[in-house]
Amino acid sequence: MPSTQATKSAKKATSTQESNPSQHDMAQHRCPVALLLIDVINDLEWDDGHLIEPQAREMSHAIARLKKRAKKANVPVVYVNDNFGQWRSDLNSLVDHLLQDKVRGEFLARELTPEDDDYFVLKPKHSGFFSTTLDILLDYLGAKTVVLTGLAGNICVLFTANDAYMRDLKVIVPRDCIASNTRESNEDAIHVMEHVLKADAPPSDEIDFGALVAEAGKS
Repeated sequence: MPSTQATKSAKKATSTQESNPSQHDMAQHRCPVALLLIDVINDLEWDDGHLIEPQAREMSHAIARLKKRAKKANVPVVYVNDNFGQWRSDLNSLVDHLLQDKVRGEFLARELTPEDDDYFVLKPKHSGFFSTTLDILLDYLGAKTVVLTGLAGNICVLFTANDAYMRDLKVIVPRDCIASNTRESNEDAIHVMEHVLKADAPPSDEIDFGALVAEAGKS
């Protein structure tokens, strides 16, 4: 049976802008740090989806813990999700698909269910910034530091990190909160983000949101 609570939470997460039509109400937070969950509402039903599943399960546990700490620190959480070529899709339909259609990625929707005050950006391509409203949302939030999580680490997370870097945002990629088809590919992506994009890539349990907020607030 699908999780009724998960579906209700997802629907509330996407209804905020509809019930508050003023663009100035689109961001309920003001915070210099934002936590981004990239493509975590994902059915994993592609040819090599079975390869990423073990890493994705480990990743989802770590992200769930990190998200809980972000909430406690009042750091906004933004789901940045692919539309999988379905231009009429939204967060509701994506969550419903994972919960109802017996797909490989069902565990992702159950463990990383969007909550009432989470934000959602639908992306058409690899980067969370390309042809999306993410720039505008981060500007309204006042975010100067982005903590990137999700999958695939060597594709969509990497592309999003690149675009964040080009926008002079500080990039943090907790190394246990991203997943790729192989651990080697994941480590290669982390290496590029650390050495080319100047990202920090600590284990998630070393991230102190309070310290990040204080540091970002000074810049």
